[in-house]
Amino acid sequence: MIARDERPIAAVPRAVFAALAAALFLQVAWQLTQPKPVARAEALESPPTVESLRVASLGEPVALAQLMTLYLQAFDNQPGISIPFRELDFGRVIGWLGLISQLDPRGDYPHLFASRLYAEVPDPPRQRAMLDFVYRSFLQDPNRRWRWLAHGVVLARHRLHDMPLAMKFAQAIRRYATGPEVPHWATQMEIFVLEDMNELEAAKVLLGGLIASGQVTDPHELHFLTMRQNALEKRLAGKSVR
Repeated sequence: MIARDERPIAAVPRAVFAALAAALFLQVAWQLTQPKPVARAEALESPPTVESLRVASLGEPVALAQLMTLYLQAFDNQPGISIPFRELDFGRVIGWLGLISQLDPRGDYPHLFASRLYAEVPDPPRQRAMLDFVYRSFLQDPNRRWRWLAHGVVLARHRLHDMPLAMKFAQAIRRYATGPEVPHWATQMEIFVLEDMNELEAAKVLLGGLIASGQVTDPHELHFLTMRQNALEKRLAGKSVR
């Protein structure tokens, strides 16, 4: 065996031990003075063009739309940080939602996220921007997207307290969502908004026209509407007496 030239630890000069100890102490002290690492939110990028994505989708735009939906849905939870929705750039969020909707026109997720997630953020300017997106999307396919605008009516009435905006949405549902799959309660929302606005005469006329049109055939629904009509007439009578 080849003998190694080893020295006992006691032979190391004390000055070297002192220098090593001082270096270790300074290293620990420096680490303790450093701020804790903070995860920083990555900004949501502007969406690409729909033309480039159609090419990149290799003939599967719906599958690509679903992947983009997952990306946007998880964007607020980045590694080490959770981003409040109200801190997102809503202009870019709307751009992504619109892009997803173009790739998959029959998909519901963009409109679901817009009306039930982002529009619920307690920030009126952001809520209005998102509800405007819901409204514009509704006009492109009213018979499929009426439910998201119906939720917009509720938000405009009870969150934003903007009755003209609620009326705009409710009128659009009545005028454009005319398919057989659209429930009567959705097309009747305008009547309740008119009542909230104290436009009782207009509500009565609209309700009477609905009953007379024969569109409502369910006996229970007809009974409910008739009772509503009678209540409106009583309120109008009481109003005229004052």
